[in-house]
This record gives sequence, C-alpha cells and structure tokens, in this order.
Amino acid sequence: MKEHAETTMPALSRRAFVGTAAVTAGAVAATSLVGCGSTGDKKTDKQEEAAADPYEGAQIFYSTCPPECQHHNLKAYVIDGKIAKVESSELNDCAACARGIARGFMTKDPDRLTKPLLRTGDKGSGEFKEIEWSEAFDLIQEKFQDAIDTDGVHSICYVTGSGNFGAMHGPIASAFFAHLGGASTTVGSLCCAGTSAAEVPIYGQRFLDTRNQIEKSNYVIAWGNNPAISKQGYFQRFEKMMENGGKFVVIDPICTESAAKASEWIQPWPGTDAALALAMIKIVIDEDLFDKEFTLAHTCAPCLVDKTTGEPVLQDKDDPTSFVVFDTKSNEIVRHDKEGIEAALKLDGTSAADAYNTEFELIYAEAEKWDSAAAEAECGVPAADIERIAREYAQADKAMIIQNMGGFMRTENGTNAVGTQLYLAALCGHVGHEGDGISDAGGVNEVKTGSPIEVPKVEDPAPSIPRFKFGEAILSENPLKVNVLYSMTGNPMTQWPNTNMVKKALEKIPFVITADQYLTSTALYSDLVLPVTGVFETEGVLANHRSHWIQLCEKAVDGPGESKSDFEIFSELATRFGFGDAFSKPMDEMISNVLEPTGVTLDELKEKHAVCVVDDNYIPFKDGEFKTKSKKAEFWVAAWKKDGFNPIATYARAEEDARNGDELAQKYPLFSVQRKTYRSVHSTFNNLEWMNEVCDQAPVILINTADAEARGIKDGDKVVVFNDRGEHHGIAEVGERIKQGVVGLQNGWWEQQGGSSSYVTNDKWKTLGGTHCCNQTLIEVKKEA
Repeated sequence: MKEHAETTMPALSRRAFVGTAAVTAGAVAATSLVGCGSTGDKKTDKQEEAAADPYEGAQIFYSTCPPECQHHNLKAYVIDGKIAKVESSELNDCAACARGIARGFMTKDPDRLTKPLLRTGDKGSGEFKEIEWSEAFDLIQEKFQDAIDTDGVHSICYVTGSGNFGAMHGPIASAFFAHLGGASTTVGSLCCAGTSAAEVPIYGQRFLDTRNQIEKSNYVIAWGNNPAISKQGYFQRFEKMMENGGKFVVIDPICTESAAKASEWIQPWPGTDAALALAMIKIVIDEDLFDKEFTLAHTCAPCLVDKTTGEPVLQDKDDPTSFVVFDTKSNEIVRHDKEGIEAALKLDGTSAADAYNTEFELIYAEAEKWDSAAAEAECGVPAADIERIAREYAQADKAMIIQNMGGFMRTENGTNAVGTQLYLAALCGHVGHEGDGISDAGGVNEVKTGSPIEVPKVEDPAPSIPRFKFGEAILSENPLKVNVLYSMTGNPMTQWPNTNMVKKALEKIPFVITADQYLTSTALYSDLVLPVTGVFETEGVLANHRSHWIQLCEKAVDGPGESKSDFEIFSELATRFGFGDAFSKPMDEMISNVLEPTGVTLDELKEKHAVCVVDDNYIPFKDGEFKTKSKKAEFWVAAWKKDGFNPIATYARAEEDARNGDELAQKYPLFSVQRKTYRSVHSTFNNLEWMNEVCDQAPVILINTADAEARGIKDGDKVVVFNDRGEHHGIAEVGERIKQGVVGLQNGWWEQQGGSSSYVTNDKWKTLGGTHCCNQTLIEVKKEA
C-alpha cells in the first residue's frame, strides 16, 4: 500500500468533487420551480412529463471558459433574456467543472460592476463614486496625454494576465498601445517561464500537447503539477490509463487531488527537482537503460563541444546546424548528419578526447554528482524510490512526463528542472511515439493564428519592468518612470510576488486604471475602475495554445449595467487619439482575421461552434523529428550561456532554502509552496458567493502534524504565515497530506477576503529563464493572537 492511499483528502476536495454536481442539480431544480404552484399536491404523470424539461424553448448560445483548466466548451440556456443554466456542451468528453458552470452565475451576480468608478478616498479604502463613461474616457485621454507630454509614451505601462485567454483582449490591447507609440509593460512569467526557456531551445517549440496520448501510455509521471485540477477537462484520461494497467506517479511535496488517485506519491523538497531528474539520468546511463539508437539518431548528445571555448563545434560557422561528431568508423570528426557514421557518445580513448567533450559527457558530468545517496540527502526522497522510478520510467514501453505549468518550475531552479526532464525523456527515447512524450499545456500552437487587428511595429520599444520586482522598479523609477498604469485581465495584488511592494507601487503611480468585472484587490488600489463584459456577454473567438479547439464565443446576454467589452473601450480611446480607423472593424471581420491562417472559416465555426485542430492520433515530435533547426534535440543552450548560466542543465541549491543554515533559514525554517484549488483559477471566481456552497470560504494553510505540534497549532486554528515580506492569514489544516517541513498555501485569495498568499512569496530576479520563485519561499507559522 502506497503512502498516499492511506491519507484522507481534505474537505475541500470531497465537497468539490461531489458538491458541484449537487449544487448544479439544485440550480436546475430551482429553475424548474418557475411558474409552478405551491399546493404540494402530487404531480400526475402528465404533469411530470410537462415539467420534465424546464429549458424547452430556451435560446442556446455557445462560448468557452477561457482560464487554464483546459477551456471547456460551454452551452448557455437563455430564458427571458437571462441565462438559466450553463453546462458542458456536447463537444466535450466530460462535464464542466464548477468554474465553468459559474459563468452563468457571473452574468447576474449583484456584485458585478455596472458603471465606471472614480476613487474618492485613499487607495485601498474602497471609497469610489460612479461616473459616466464620457467622464471616464475624458480622464483616460487626459492622463495618457499628460504622461506622454511630460515623460513620453513609455511612462504609460499596461499589464495583462490570464483572466481571459480569448483571441481579442490581449492582441487588441497590444495593438492599441503600439498605435499610441509603444507603452511599457512587464517582463517575467508567473506561470511557465521555465518551460519556454528550456523546451523552445532544446526541443524547438513548446505547447505541442500530448493529451490525446495519455490513455495510450503505460507509465505517467505528473511532475510537480496537479492535473486533477489543472487538466480537469480530461483527467479521466489519466484514470483510463490506470484502468488499462498503467502506473501513475505524482512527484509533489503535497498529496494533491491527483496524488490521492495515483499509484504512487513521491515527496521531494521544493526546488530540488533538477537534482532528482539528474539522479535518474545517472541511473539510466550507468545501467545502460537509455535508448542509444534514439539518442544517436535524434539528439545532439554525440555532438562535440570545444573544451577551450565551451562552445559547440560547427563545420561551417555560418551554418548553425553544422554540428560535428567523432565517427568511430573513420576515427575522424565529421558532420553530425552524415550518413553511415557511428558517432561516439563518449570520447575516452579517442584522438578527440583532449580537445572536446560530447554533449552526452557534459550531461553525465552534471548527473554524476547525484548518485542515489546524494540525491536522497538533497531531495528528501529515499534512494530506493529514486532508483525504482528511474528504472520503471526508462524500461516502460510507453512513458510520459506531465509538466503542465508545474509548480516545480516556479522555483530558482525551475528552468534547469524542465531541462533535465527533457534530457531524461529524449535519452530514454520517450518522445515522438504513441503514448510517449513531455506534456506541456498546449493545443492550437500546432496551427498558426492571426491577429484581430494589425499591430504596428514600435520604433522605440520601452524597457520592460521586471514583474517580480515591480514595486522596487516603480519606487526607484528604474528602468523608467510610470505615470499611468492600465491593468486588465489580471489581478497583480493577488498574483504578483511580495504584495506589499506591489501595493506601494500602486499607491505611488499617479493614475491607475483597472478594467475588470469586479472591484478586485487591484481595483481597490486604482484611481479609475472600468466595468467590462465577460463570457456570454461578448462576441469573440478562443484560439489559444492551451486548447485543441478553436471556439466561437457567442454573446448570449448583455453585460450588467453599462459594462463594455475591452474592444469597445480601446476602440473609443483609439478614436480619441486619432487612429480609430484601425479599430473600426466589425467583430466578424476581426474573428476572420484570427481564423484566416488556420484554414477554419467563420461560417464553419458558426455552424459547428468549435473546431478541433489536432487529430486524435497527433503525436508531438513524431518519430523523433524535433522543431529545432537541426531537427534534433539540442541539449547545449546558447541563450543560457549568454545570460551567464551553465548552457547544460544543472542543479545548485537555491538561495532561499530551509537547509542552508543561514540567518534567513533560522528565522524562517519552513518551505512554503502554492497550490491551486477547485474554487478558482488564480483569483478568478474566488469572490463568487456561489462557490462558498461547495468550496472553502477562507484560505486554508496546509501543515504537517509534526510541524503543527511544534508550534502549538491544532486543526482548524486561525494561523498567520509570515516572513520579512509580509503576512498571510488562514485556517490550519493539520495532517499528513504534506511533507514535514513544508507548508501549503492556497493561491488566489483577495484582499477583501484577508489577503493573498503572495504577500510572502519570493520575488527573486533574475533567475535562469526568468522563472517565478513562489515555490522557493521560506516562512514561519504561528497561531493568531
């Protein structure tokens, strides 16, 4: 019996799995009462038949749930101008989750913004007055122009997030600010920078998703992520894989919802995943378990690197694909893709050994440091478990690694962790075949999409502000001074690290504009808040690289009050600044512009509502043909070296680690990691009262029994998580669902609900690849006074 199987899941998980269906049924039942008498008489068979379909005659509209839990296609039933029900459309292979169903409740939520709000009190006070749109547009125009006249267009900064992955919102904002002359924005991904920084140079492209291959696999590792939540739209495929006899291994410090269903739960220390993967590589090489044929044919493992320069050797300096290898047949250095050669993976005993290393040797040099004992000491995973999963993965007929924006990459070593997993998969030949692969979160990246509005080239690009050091950058006016901030489709006050510094930045910026459906945590610290429309209130299209479907977003109802779409807002502003013609396009034309490169027509999309662009048998990097220029997996990464890092994926303990023995670790001896919940996607849905019926109503702090006892904390106690950056308050859940020495914090809680866990999160900059270090954070926990 595996450890996870003996662990009870939290109340949140049970309620979320079971309660959603119950609440949905309750909503249906409540709707069916409309027009019914209250006599209490037992209905006749004819009455039962007549009442069987409360939605008969309803208008049907289709749209999509745009956050990252895999974009369910949704179906809304509209009666008397209001949405009576939202459900999963017939195009999905499972039911919509609570977040998708909640889209119907959001259209009629009394807490929605209905008119522009102008701040009347201090920032953060929540004191606003309603104003007319004409006054709001006048203010924006005035503040934009003042900023341009005093410090240039770069002093206008705009920021976006993942609150809406539709193909209209972000591109339209980019088009507007480019036409304006090039406003500044931020750099640094809160999400999956590690995947972009590693998979793009090593495999050639990311967002090539293996979801259609999951149930064909027989060994799946979910590495540092929780597909039961973040791949909820098709988690049943993992379950089918296990039903077929496959093994599902979850690597995570927390016994997540996925770990509770898995075959095995492996618990490393946060941020040590690269060391764990290197230890596995050492085992598969030492025991000759790697796929030598695939490695030689489809990777740059045998390619030579000059010991003097540290650079790959090229036959032709003007041809970046002209790597060379040592041919053991001719004992000569030849081009890597020459036919009939036998390239050496190791150069010992050859004439090339003194001057060169192979990429394979450089990888092994990093892996050799991490024998099973060293890896156990560093990662906190028993050596026997490391050896076993390495052998099982390498020897599996079909094996996959699910990365999917995993928390393991939101660490100082996140890019290296991704890179070592890519090495492991390629060396074992588990790429490009049925049931194999690295599962990034992706879909439409297999086809090109267009922009709804042409984005002009900016002649003088603004320097980017590091998102993780936003507060310091704004306060020091380095790299630039910001006079106006425009925030949309995101909530920096809940998501960006070191929230206290974000708050100080918002307080300093002279004029902050937030466009949102609600008075969010960020809106509280804004000068002007604009009410925007949402799903089923706006026309558009979703053609995003995290879904296999291009989906039409139909307007079913009007947005509440005087809310406007992001496009309507930018269109009016464009007219005021003299480039309105670029935005005076009908929605059908803009949707067609997005679709044009895909080969899908608007008429087809209107007929089918959604079109899948990935064949059921699609296999990324099929037959080992990678998307690099050489068409091989290129393990040595030039961009890493250029930024001053090792060009071969490696591991070193992070600055913020509880085992460092320094002053910081003594003061704050517990690791903390962020976890996602059924209640929200980031901060979206978290304020929705309907969610209170099926999910936690306050932040839950997950803490191991031993750690809780040492601090006098009991299950259900109010506790404070704190460090030098700030505090986060919540309710303790004490048990064995988390590794001792680690504390689990829920992501996405609002300022109005007690504050985000991002108050304490690590804001280190810059890491390799620009990864977010929220899961490399040290804290302490105490009972509320």
